[in-house]
Amino acid sequence: MQIFEKLITVTKDDLDELNHVNNVRYVKWVNDVAKEHWLQNASEDICKEYFWVLLKHNIEYKNSALLNDIIKIKTYILKTEGAKSTRVVEMCHDKTDKLIAKSETIWCLMNSKTLHPTRIPEDISQLFS
Repeated sequence: MQIFEKLITVTKDDLDELNHVNNVRYVKWVNDVAKEHWLQNASEDICKEYFWVLLKHNIEYKNSALLNDIIKIKTYILKTEGAKSTRVVEMCHDKTDKLIAKSETIWCLMNSKTLHPTRIPEDISQLFS
């Protein structure tokens, strides 16, 4: 399993009225890290031929993140089946490694020409194994 990681520093724009990271921001980070992981691995030709749509999103909030916290975001593909891919995203405090939030999302691979779901080819599966 190939893991993609990045660090994010919490800014004032990330906060809600309680001065914690807003739940909507976590959802955005889940989407952003999935896209970055895809773009890091997929060639330009693959990106032209295919795109992903989100089918299901589940997120558990475990702990709060505050202004200036550094968050380590880690993502990987848990499984692929047919046209679907299950992606996990874990967000932890960088210094303590304490879990802040964990997400499991199901994505569907789409053909750019037909705009229909398409079975995940082996070459794409191997990009993330």
